[in-house]
Amino acid sequence: MILILGGTTEGRIAARTLEEAGKPFYYSTKGDEQEVTMHHGIRLHGAMDELDLERCCREHNIQLLVDAAHPFAIQLHQTVEKVAHTLDLYVIRFERIYPPRDEEHITWCDDFEDAIRQIKKEDIFTLLALTGVQSIAKLKPLWQESACCYFRILNRESSRRLAEREGFPEKNLYYYHADEDERILLQKLRPEAILIKESGLSGGFNEKVKAALAEGIRIFAIRCPDTPGSFIPIDGEHGLRRMVENILPDFYPLRSGLSTGTCAAAAAVAATWDLFNLERRPRPAVFPVLLPNGETIYVPVEKQKSWPNAGFLNGNWMADAEASVIKDAGDDPDITNGMEIRANVAVPFRMDDPEPEDTPVDDYTIIVSGGEGVGIVTMPGLGLEVGGPAINNTPRKMIEDNVKLFLKHLRVPKQPNPFVVTISVPGGEEIARRTFNPRLGIEGGISIIGTSGIVKPFSSEAFVDSIRKSMEVGRATGSPRIVLNSGAKSEKYVRGYYPELPAQAFIHYGNFIGDTIKIAADLEIKAVTLGIMIGKAVKLAEGNLDTHSKQVTMNKDFLREVALSAGCGGETLAVIEKITLARELWTLLSAEDLQAFCSRLLELCHQYCDPLLPEGELTILLISEEGKIIT
Repeated sequence: MILILGGTTEGRIAARTLEEAGKPFYYSTKGDEQEVTMHHGIRLHGAMDELDLERCCREHNIQLLVDAAHPFAIQLHQTVEKVAHTLDLYVIRFERIYPPRDEEHITWCDDFEDAIRQIKKEDIFTLLALTGVQSIAKLKPLWQESACCYFRILNRESSRRLAEREGFPEKNLYYYHADEDERILLQKLRPEAILIKESGLSGGFNEKVKAALAEGIRIFAIRCPDTPGSFIPIDGEHGLRRMVENILPDFYPLRSGLSTGTCAAAAAVAATWDLFNLERRPRPAVFPVLLPNGETIYVPVEKQKSWPNAGFLNGNWMADAEASVIKDAGDDPDITNGMEIRANVAVPFRMDDPEPEDTPVDDYTIIVSGGEGVGIVTMPGLGLEVGGPAINNTPRKMIEDNVKLFLKHLRVPKQPNPFVVTISVPGGEEIARRTFNPRLGIEGGISIIGTSGIVKPFSSEAFVDSIRKSMEVGRATGSPRIVLNSGAKSEKYVRGYYPELPAQAFIHYGNFIGDTIKIAADLEIKAVTLGIMIGKAVKLAEGNLDTHSKQVTMNKDFLREVALSAGCGGETLAVIEKITLARELWTLLSAEDLQAFCSRLLELCHQYCDPLLPEGELTILLISEEGKIIT
C-alpha cells in the first residue's frame, strides 16, 4: 500500500498518477479543505506526529511513502524521514520545479529570521507578505515592532481564525483569488517590498516576481529548505510513476516506457558529455532528460563503446562523440521496443575561428539530422519538411533543449559553429516496413515521435473502468450534460463551448468511444456531447467504435465515398488523393465543400453512436486543430 502526504498541487498530481493503477492507496492531508477527485484513493485527515505516522503506516501496511507536502513543511519532512528509517521504507519526494535563482533582482534570505533581519536592515516600512497564514506568527517582530505589514491568505475560516489567534489586524488581511493578476493587489497597496517563499512554478513564484518587477517593488525571497538526502526526488507525474514501478513492480498492471524521442534526447545528452569529458572519467549510467511538461527524468544509457573522435573532415577540424539508448517501451506493444537509438554529436572548428567566449551562454546553435534507420519525409501533411528526416517537432525540440541545457551545465563556452546531432536507428529501415510509415510517405526508416516523452500503456478493462468511475463522479455533481472528449487538447476547446459546466463533467474517452457512450446509457445520462477531432471522426464514421491507430487507419476509399455522398466536387476528390492525414482537410478544402463534407461525416458518426444512447440525446462536435467547431 502507498501513502501520499499531500495537500498541494503536487499531491493532486500524485493522486491522479496512482489512480491510473486502479488500486487502493491512501491520501493524507492535515485538514479537509483540499478537494481531490479520487476513485480508488482513501482519504485520511489530521496532522500526524512521529508516533501517529508510524502507527498509520503499520495499521495500513504502508510499503511506500510519497512526500508531496509543501516544500516549507520542514517538520513534516523530518517526521517522514524518521518514520521511514524506523520502518525501512522508501520515500519518494515529489519536488516542485524551480526556476533559476535571480540574484540580480531578488534579495535571498535563508529563513524567516534572516528575512526579518534583512528587511529591517533595509528600513522597509510597508511590506506585503505572500508567504501564507502560517507565517504571520513567524513575522511578528516585523508587524508588531517596525513595519506596516499586509498578509494575503486563503479565503478560509481556518485561516481567519489563525490570524485572529495571533492578534493580526483584520484590516490588513487580503484574500487570494485564483487566476487573479498579481499586479492588482500590488497596485492597490503599493508596498515598498514583498516577501515571498521560493515556492516553485506551481506556487506562482514567477508570477509574483514578474508583477513586483513591473511595479518597481523590491523582492525578498526565502530560499526553499533542503529535504532529507535519503528521499528519492522526482518532479513530475512521469517520474513518480516510473519510480513506483521500480519500487513496487506489481502496483501498476502495465509498465510505462519511453518514447523514441526521449531515448534520442538521452543519447544526445550522453554523447555531449562524452565530447567534453576531457578527463575521461567513467560515463554515468543514467542521464537527465527534460520532458515537454517541464519535469526531468533519468534515462539509462548504454556503456561507452569508444572515445570521442577528432580529425580533419572537408578541410575542417571535427570533433564528435556517440552514445546510444536501448528503447524500453514498457508493456506497450511497440514494434521499436528493444531497438538501439543512437546519437552522434559533432562540432566543427576552422583554423580561423575566433576564441570561444569566456562565459557560457544560452544561444548554442543545434542542428538535428537523421542518419541510418531514420525515415525521410516524402509527402506533405505531416508538418515536417519534405525531404527531411522524420523527426517530429516535439522530439526535435527535446533533443535541442536537452543538449543546450547540458552544454550550459558543463559550462561549455559559446562556439562559433553549430553542434550537429545525428540520430540513427540501426535496423530501422527493416522495422519501418512493418509500420504505417510507408502509407504516410515516410521512407527508409522509422519516425522519431513522442508528445509527452513517455509511453503509458493502459489495459482496456482498467481504462474503461476509470471512464465509468469518472462519469459517475460527473453525474453526481448534478451537471445537466456530460461531455466526452479524447484528451486534453479537445477538452480545452469543448470547455470553451460549455463554460458553465463543472470540471467533473468532462470525461476523457481516449479511443473507447463506443464503450464510453454505453456507460453513459447505463448510468441513464440524458444529455451527452461527444467532442472529436477529424482523424478519429473519419474512423468512427466508418463504424470503428475503437479508434486506436493500431486498430484502424485512415481509409481514403471511404473518404472519397463521404465526399461523393456529400456532393463535393472533383477538387475535393483530388485533395483526398494527396493528403497524408485527415486533419489536412480543414485547410485544403473550400469552405463550401468543407461544410458539406463535415456535415455528412457527422451524420455517419450519429448513425453508429445514437443507437448506443437510446434514451438520451447525443450531440457531436467536430473540432479542428485550431479549435473551430462544427456541429
